[in-house]
Amino acid sequence: MARIAGVNIPTNKRVTISLRYIFGIGPTKAQEICGKLGIAADRRVNQLSDDEVLKIREIIDRDYRVEGDLRREVAMNIKRLMDLGCYRGLRHRRGLPVRGQRTHTNARTRKGKAVAIAGKKKVTK
Repeated sequence: MARIAGVNIPTNKRVTISLRYIFGIGPTKAQEICGKLGIAADRRVNQLSDDEVLKIREIIDRDYRVEGDLRREVAMNIKRLMDLGCYRGLRHRRGLPVRGQRTHTNARTRKGKAVAIAGKKKVTK
């Protein structure tokens, strides 16, 4: 099991796929990293030498903001919006959708489980 940026990446998967297990690295950045090092797209992590894994680790540490640093930055951005009291910050504070989605129906992921209102009866027509 190779450990990069504090994350154990799976050894039996292709390098571009397993790099995505690191928070902040998606498909494009994974291919970019492999391109910089000249690693073939079809190679598996268990086929990499220790030197190649070390080079991947160095490139990620030097060129990309990942894992803890990125999570901290995202959290600070959200906290800044909440402290400003702007519309997006208020939506974050109330736990509602931030980007203009409807809330009359749906939005259950953001709002949480539906809570029944006592005394309210369904209106039938």
